[in-house]
Amino acid sequence: MANEAKPCPCDIGDRSDYGGLGQEVQIEHIKAYVVKPSGASDKAVIVIQDIFGWELPNTRYMADMLAANGYIAVCPDFFVGKEPWSPTKDWSKFQEWLKDKKPTEINKEVDAVLKYLKEQCGAKRIGTVGFCWGGVATHYVALLYPEIKAGVSVYGIVREREDKYALKSPTLFIFAENDNVIPLDQVRTLEANLEKCTVNFQVKIFPGQTHGFVHRKREDINPADKPQIEEARKDMLNWLNKYI
Repeated sequence: MANEAKPCPCDIGDRSDYGGLGQEVQIEHIKAYVVKPSGASDKAVIVIQDIFGWELPNTRYMADMLAANGYIAVCPDFFVGKEPWSPTKDWSKFQEWLKDKKPTEINKEVDAVLKYLKEQCGAKRIGTVGFCWGGVATHYVALLYPEIKAGVSVYGIVREREDKYALKSPTLFIFAENDNVIPLDQVRTLEANLEKCTVNFQVKIFPGQTHGFVHRKREDINPADKPQIEEARKDMLNWLNKYI
């Protein structure tokens, strides 16, 4: 749900049949997928789902990638048990489905996950990564939680808040050039207005790519896209490594 005003074509690309290396846990009122690095770590990343929910294999693959790079990764169910979107659903019903799943109404869940990471996992430095709906949520968290050391918002922009450019933590925004949900003029407006904020940020557009390219496509069967998929993922890791 990169744009609150339009349905999101997150079903573009290939669904992964990836199984996951972590485990499911209960964190207060929500379930979550948690995966830890092989060695001890006090660095953690909250991975925020797209409209297809916390169980999507593609998103868990990204969490496992973060763990392989030294981060405790947790992917909570930010829909809190509500049914995620499905490509088989009627897109005309999307806004109705979205009403009780706003990416800017997640404070209770974020607070619970932060407490879990600090008290149960020993995390001292925490970041966020989010895709589509989760990209909006990551932008939102960067506006309200200065304790978050870094954020990577992948194809998502907060639109309805007046303080949407007042970032509290360093944030990398990744976009696709051919994203029909987020037109480039909106990306340029975001970039221009972020110049006013007091923390570091970067806005990066990947030429020729479409919505969902970073986590939804399987690079092994999309060889032409593989270099940019890998570059975007490297950018994500480099940003987190720099600030966390």
